[in-house]
Amino acid sequence: MKRRGFIAGVGAGLIASRGSLAQPSIGGKSKTLIFVPTTNPPSTDPVADTAQATRTLCLMMYESLYTRDKTLAVHPHMVDGHVVEDDGKRWTMTLRAGQMFHDGTPVLARDCVASLQRWMVRDPVGASIKQILDALEAKDDKTIVWRLKRPFSFLPNALAKTQPSCAMMPERLAKQDPYKLLTETVGSGPFRWVADEFVAGSRVVCAKNDKYVPRPEPVDYGYGGYHVKVDRVEWRVIPDPATAASALQTGEVDWVEVPQPDLLAQLKRSPGVVIDRLDTHGIYPMLRPNFVTGPTTNVAVRRALMACVDQVDMMTAVMGEDRSGFRAPVGFFMPGTESASEAGMEAVGARMQPDAIRAMLKEGGYGGERIVLMNPTDQAAYTLMCQVADAAFRTVGLNIDMQTMDWGTLTQRRTSREPLEKGGWSLFPSGLPAADYGNPVLATGLRTNGKSAFFGWPENTRLEQLRADWIDSSDAAERHKIAEEFQREAMAFVPLIPLGQYIPATGYRSNIKGLLRGPAPVFWNVEKT
Repeated sequence: MKRRGFIAGVGAGLIASRGSLAQPSIGGKSKTLIFVPTTNPPSTDPVADTAQATRTLCLMMYESLYTRDKTLAVHPHMVDGHVVEDDGKRWTMTLRAGQMFHDGTPVLARDCVASLQRWMVRDPVGASIKQILDALEAKDDKTIVWRLKRPFSFLPNALAKTQPSCAMMPERLAKQDPYKLLTETVGSGPFRWVADEFVAGSRVVCAKNDKYVPRPEPVDYGYGGYHVKVDRVEWRVIPDPATAASALQTGEVDWVEVPQPDLLAQLKRSPGVVIDRLDTHGIYPMLRPNFVTGPTTNVAVRRALMACVDQVDMMTAVMGEDRSGFRAPVGFFMPGTESASEAGMEAVGARMQPDAIRAMLKEGGYGGERIVLMNPTDQAAYTLMCQVADAAFRTVGLNIDMQTMDWGTLTQRRTSREPLEKGGWSLFPSGLPAADYGNPVLATGLRTNGKSAFFGWPENTRLEQLRADWIDSSDAAERHKIAEEFQREAMAFVPLIPLGQYIPATGYRSNIKGLLRGPAPVFWNVEKT
């Protein structure tokens, strides 16, 4: 805390002397909300980029056909509703009136069909829908028709998922290569992209979309009317947590998404600063192994890596001693959800002795091969997790090569399937949206369909079959049994290494009102008094 206090003081002095964070005025009076994200958003493509910062930014500008309230209940958003026919195999969705893209063109059914097709190529949930899809067509300008090979009652839930979002965009953009980032940022949401004020790695600006027509219902996080009460939102990327905290204390910024935990006590004592937990579900952090190259292709190594991890130690490093901000140990599904259970939890809940883990490695054929752990030092939570993991792994004799880099570099490098000697990797940290980890369908990090899976590309036909069985079942008790078996198999296979669940605090100025609780920060309903 003394070190933090010193840095905070220096940071405040730098801000005061340079005035680098001063807010611009609009019409003589500022209605700009200054927001400090956890990290620089790597892109503005809501489908091709799964980064958390990209998701938060794109929620401002893009919309989906369905969305969720703070309890994760699903509601129509861009559609007025749907009709289900042919024993659940035909879905007809009707777009609500008055929707326009930021380029001035109306939102039409053919735009949505093209957007859905682009999403189904990149998203693991979308890929599952594509496998049972006979046809997807625009019947007319307002009507979208799905014809499925078999019933899929979960369709609205899938279209309302958090990350990557099933975002609607003009047909001309949606038809671009889904494996390349979009060259334009055009959605239909309550905010629009201000391209000429964008400064890579420093500033992102979104302005109020004056032509936006909100839904009539009262807002409940993602459901209801998105009423924008500021002229614009300016994202300021401030990598140093102490500098961001100082800027919040002095009023140079309005909202810091996730203040460093060891600065919270100081911020709580600061006049005009509010510390709260708006996130209703939090983050499911993980370490993702590489399943196509290196030592982590060996299941014995993956099991040993998971056995080394003490989730309580991990979450304490990230969140401090306040247990109200985290849960540990957790399994592969969020506690309290329909698929959560105690099945196989001894694999993550029991502290295994180092000698037992060394024996596991020896029996599994590990011979000291190098394991490359990518550590993004500009992501405070992730780098703390990597440091704790590195120390635990070394204790049992694992040959860890922890390589530091920024998050942007990591997101590029994790796409590589090259061997380690050619720049490949073995492990990387990531924060999964806990809101999507209530069942096997939305939990995209648990897909094990090889080349189509999330980076790391695990392949396990048993897990894929259990997931399909869960989808096909309509009985809650049967689904729960399937989820239990899914978790047991996942504990044995280790598609990812769960590190806990944490709900970070956020910090904002007391004159900022109307912030909504839910799984991610949203900027509608927020006003600056």
